[in-house]
Amino acid sequence: MTIESVIQGQLERITYRNEDTGYTIAKMKVNNHKEVITFTGNLASVTEGETVNLRGHWYCHPKYGEQFKVSSYEPVTPATAKGIEKYLGSGLIKGIGTVMAKRIVSRFGVASLDIIEHSIEQLKQVEGIGEKRIAMIKTAWTEQKEVKEVMLFLQSNGVSSAYAAKIFKQYGRESVRIVKENPYRLAMEVFGIGFITADKIAENMGIAKDSILRAEAGILYVLKKLLNEGHVYYPYELLTEECRKVLEVERDLIIRAFGTIAFEKRIVIEDCNENDEITANNKAIYLAKCYVSEKGIAEMLNDLMQKGKRTYLMGMDTSVDWVQKEFGIRLAEKQLLAVKGAVDKKVFVITGGPGTGKTTIIKTIIRIYDKSGFRVILAAPTGRAAKRMFEMTGHEAKTLHRLLEINPQEGGFRKNERNPLDANVIIVDEVSMVDTILMYHFLKAVRKDATLILVGDVNQLPSIGAGNVLNDIITSGVVPYVHLNEIFRQAKESVVVMNAHRINSGYMPVLTFEKDRLQDFYFIQLEDPEKIINEIVSLCKERIPGRFQFDAIKDIQVLTAMNKGVLGVHHLNNTLQNALNKSPVELIKGTRQFKKHDKVMQIVNNYEKDVYNGDIGFIDEIDDEYQEITVNYDGGEVVYDYKELDEIVLAYAVSIHKSQGSEYPVVILPVHMQHYMLLQRNLLYTGITRGRKLVVLIGTKKALAIAVKNNKPCKRYTYLKRRLVEVFNAEQGTV
Repeated sequence: MTIESVIQGQLERITYRNEDTGYTIAKMKVNNHKEVITFTGNLASVTEGETVNLRGHWYCHPKYGEQFKVSSYEPVTPATAKGIEKYLGSGLIKGIGTVMAKRIVSRFGVASLDIIEHSIEQLKQVEGIGEKRIAMIKTAWTEQKEVKEVMLFLQSNGVSSAYAAKIFKQYGRESVRIVKENPYRLAMEVFGIGFITADKIAENMGIAKDSILRAEAGILYVLKKLLNEGHVYYPYELLTEECRKVLEVERDLIIRAFGTIAFEKRIVIEDCNENDEITANNKAIYLAKCYVSEKGIAEMLNDLMQKGKRTYLMGMDTSVDWVQKEFGIRLAEKQLLAVKGAVDKKVFVITGGPGTGKTTIIKTIIRIYDKSGFRVILAAPTGRAAKRMFEMTGHEAKTLHRLLEINPQEGGFRKNERNPLDANVIIVDEVSMVDTILMYHFLKAVRKDATLILVGDVNQLPSIGAGNVLNDIITSGVVPYVHLNEIFRQAKESVVVMNAHRINSGYMPVLTFEKDRLQDFYFIQLEDPEKIINEIVSLCKERIPGRFQFDAIKDIQVLTAMNKGVLGVHHLNNTLQNALNKSPVELIKGTRQFKKHDKVMQIVNNYEKDVYNGDIGFIDEIDDEYQEITVNYDGGEVVYDYKELDEIVLAYAVSIHKSQGSEYPVVILPVHMQHYMLLQRNLLYTGITRGRKLVVLIGTKKALAIAVKNNKPCKRYTYLKRRLVEVFNAEQGTV
């Protein structure tokens, strides 16, 4: 029988902590004893220097000997000057680091915590503390006490308190009340907390497994998960089965929950046409926002094409001749068709691979409209794509989010149907990246008399978000388009462009090259993953910078198909950070280390900071006292509180999916059987076309051949194509 014990002491050192689970291994100096003990357990909220009561039992670890396994804990205010100094200097309170903690305790001794609690203005007596820092310390001190309450509440319900800061940030003082009322709200509303975590809390709070509340939350969780996998809707029976797997409940309960949340208009259940692939219970289930978005896109595109007035350009042929003369170019037949379509049609799509002249066409279109006095706006889904658009055309370009003027306070965008964009012509590049929901919000802001030109490469990966918008628009046959397939002379000299088109056509890329001649595409055959890692480090650190004069961190981007594994994003990032950035480690968050000059990526849209999923920047500063990291994104600085660091990751290596819409001077891409499940033609094609001046593939010809051969796209459930046809036919009076 295990005997429960209670011990009290001061936390000396945290030797390990998992930020996701809160599991902690630490050393403690037990009160009135000389020895230092090791304890383990879920104690995400404790900090070095803190005094705590631990409840648990002793056990003997087979390798590390006697340890104390914690079942619960309670913080105790430290009583000694040394303990208080260590407690304050632990990073617990924003505005107090190790230096300031020493000064405070030197001035106030054991009364330091009491001064902060009741007479904080007295801190002005300490060198370096003014009104601004006092305000920061006061806010952090109050927040920390309230967060502790949330942490202890979560702990009492058997869940790691690592999530408490996120919950508190979302709900503030209402945190405990909201979690008690409906813990499943966490899964839908708090970034980083999923259904499984919320379900644990609910179980410990006594919510039954067959509760209708749990079933509703589980359905919404599954639909959100499927949304993140690219599906706009999911078939009724397939969704029912997915929900049964997650919830482990009877079908009848799920069907009943479908009805409840459909009545509340959180989901939409729609009958499908009888000629669909699904025959049993032929219905589609949408999250409400996805249904509204998909239906709205079809209706608004049709309205733009059919109903909006437009001003016609006079003398189109003369304008084209004049622009060709000004630019010193001669447009090919399909390029002329693209320009003519962009001038004649209200909505027009231009698609084509690298080297097919899309940029030349955009420049020509802009010049024709500019010359005629029309207001032209350029946009792209990402900051890098917008920046490249500006560099190529000389015309200002914005991201779609900035163009629509995100309103973080009220949610949504300031530009909409009531306050549309002031433009006669709107050109959007990299449309393959635009998902269903963003396209819906964008189209709401387009005037009915405007001309809309959509540009993109339909053979690239579809958007990270839900839908397959560009492909659906083109294959509907409703929206006029031109497909560019002629590679022009300058592009023909590029092996990258040639191989991209070969891969897209199902042919192996050309892998031979002249030994002493510099070119823009190389293949290095290696099978051992560890040797591939070493080769990547060597290329990044020495060989490419030495031979081609590219910057090892800023110019070279490693892309890979997966996040996990030896050749995955996580392992590559840790390896490349150690190899390329010799700055000292200044911050450790769980298993992650951050250094000054690190290359990082934003992984969620943060509208308040005006930084978006996929943006890449570099760490300029790590301030331990203020607990902030400053990241430079193309000249614009964004400051992150330590609590917000789950929004950024290292970006020496990124997934091919995350690289969409970006171009890099150099791309290094491992192609290996470790990535067997993701060896797909469009993934390889997208990765290769990210490289602007140099692409290096490293791996096996077998893996490369599998990727080239595998042209079976991952199924995405979307009805946009059909909706476009139905809306257009209804307008024309056909069936």
